[in-house]
Amino acid sequence: MKAVNVNMHEAKTHLSRLIAKVQKGQEVVIAKAGKPVARLLPVEPPLKPRKPGSSKGKIWVADDFADPLPDDIVDLFENGQIFPSKSNAKPK
Repeated sequence: MKAVNVNMHEAKTHLSRLIAKVQKGQEVVIAKAGKPVARLLPVEPPLKPRKPGSSKGKIWVADDFADPLPDDIVDLFENGQIFPSKSNAKPK
């Protein structure tokens, strides 16, 4: 959604209308002498506090998680086949 641009006088005169637009998700930019000076944005609801241990029993890690990768997979990384550097990337 595109921002609504208003001048300072319009913002003072129609603040309630502008707040209604913000509540619907629209951004309002207030300008003074044609230069943007402020933005009206909706207030984000506070995040719920994280609760340690809330995922207990929902996540597992394989027994071999920390084992070395097989040589063929290591070769793919080291030869730039998985994450090519700019120097050996193929042109489009």
